[in-house]
Amino acid sequence: MKSNARCWTPPAVALLIAMLLLSGCATANSDARAPCPPVVLYSVTEQARAASEVAALPESAVVVRMLSDYAVLRDQVRACM
Repeated sequence: MKSNARCWTPPAVALLIAMLLLSGCATANSDARAPCPPVVLYSVTEQARAASEVAALPESAVVVRMLSDYAVLRDQVRACM
């Protein structure tokens, strides 16, 4: 005897459509912008120390790429303000 449980399972697309329709009923103002996170300020001494520490790292260090990404993120936060 074949199981017909699959026939009673709603397809994932139907669930997605239901969630999209329900999200249209949200009462919050969607035009309101989220507040920008604060930008941490570093002293000139801290910046100089960080620069010398990064300069001592090899070019292939993952931390160098991560710091580059962090710099882009800080620029985006400044533009948000």
